[in-house]
Amino acid sequence: MSGIDKIASTKNDSGLDQTSSKSLDEVNGSIVVPPNSGFWKTLMSYTGPGALIAVGYMDPGNWITSIAGGSQFKYKLLSVILISSLIAMLLQSMASRLGIVSGKDLAQLTRERTSKRTGIFLWIVAELAIMATDIAEIIGSGIALELIFNIPLIMGIIITAADVLLLLVLMKLGFRKIEAIVATLVTVILFVFLYEVILAKPSMNGILKGYVPTPQIFSNHSMLYLSLGIVGATVMPHDLYLGSSISQTRRVNREDRKDVAKALKFSTIDSNVQLFIAFIVNSLLLILGAALFFGTNSSLGRFVDLFNALNNKEIVGAIASPILSMLFAIALLSSGQSSTITGTLSGQIIMEGFIRLKMPLWAQRLLTRLLSVTPVLIFAIYYHGNEAKIENLLTFSQVFLSVALPFAIIPLVIFTSDKKIMGEFSNRKWVNYCAWFATIVLIGLNIYLILQTIGIM
Repeated sequence: MSGIDKIASTKNDSGLDQTSSKSLDEVNGSIVVPPNSGFWKTLMSYTGPGALIAVGYMDPGNWITSIAGGSQFKYKLLSVILISSLIAMLLQSMASRLGIVSGKDLAQLTRERTSKRTGIFLWIVAELAIMATDIAEIIGSGIALELIFNIPLIMGIIITAADVLLLLVLMKLGFRKIEAIVATLVTVILFVFLYEVILAKPSMNGILKGYVPTPQIFSNHSMLYLSLGIVGATVMPHDLYLGSSISQTRRVNREDRKDVAKALKFSTIDSNVQLFIAFIVNSLLLILGAALFFGTNSSLGRFVDLFNALNNKEIVGAIASPILSMLFAIALLSSGQSSTITGTLSGQIIMEGFIRLKMPLWAQRLLTRLLSVTPVLIFAIYYHGNEAKIENLLTFSQVFLSVALPFAIIPLVIFTSDKKIMGEFSNRKWVNYCAWFATIVLIGLNIYLILQTIGIM
């Protein structure tokens, strides 16, 4: 078996049987890769999961933190986006590697290899991360529907939450259909913001300098808070669970070392290319905020504010137009809808992996969706008519994701370093060093931020 472990039925110290079904069983191994194909044909066969992963890195939560970062600190936080994106590429390649080699996702392995108490704790953190993600995705989509069609926000949130029904239909049509739809939505987002940034005529010199880290990030509380928000919005905990699962949608012969190595190679290329697109989108968001709103003293804490500002000549000058505002809303809807599809899949993966629900797939998806959507809906109803309060949740939710991230990274690094699980495909030393360094730095920054917030530092 060329050193590749098949993880069979085992027991952890909770005494529970660890035999479990395949991750996303209905699509697991459903896509056949043509054998002996050329490079480009093989790459096309593996292209798709990366788009679903990249969506999580450019969801509506990124918009507020990135545009706010640009409007407040101009181009200085571009370095945070760059570093976050590099970390994301590293972690997502590790997540894909884990799924392809072991045949299990991160949630399944975490449950199998931890005690009952630890497993429950990590499950709760993962579920809270899904809820934090949904805050941005659902509110963003709901507001986009309000801006485009004048649908009340609460009704827009309910409509967005019902996308689980759409996902059920798409899964019946095949996983490639989901990948194609999400890739199309990503393309819409990319071209909308590329067009708007070109119109804004940013400073190229300022952009290049912005990718160089500045020590000011650590001494300025507001800058640090937004930086962690950007990290939380860029490196998403639920995407690590998702990546370890959907990498298994391609059929791989785990008895054949060459087949496994090929799957790892092309899955990594797909992931990195799509995450590079996400990096471009996030950079465009911050550049747009810097080019149009830095120094204007405009209140840009809400999507509605951004929508109105793009149509206000007093703020953005001669390029202001209703078309610019409408394109922004369309991109917001595209981002929200694509993110909620992948968020629902992640919720199912986490629920199945940690607690192994035994119920029909439609019921599983409905339950996982309700668990994540209900808190958002309650908050929206409670603060009905006060959209500022509702949208204030967004930046906080992204900071929480940054706090939750180490609880997904640490098991991922441990499992991908374990030769009993990964065999010859375990992490190289430099990968381990980089992953642990990123985790330690992130934990340190979170502690520093918390201490600053409560006034100790």
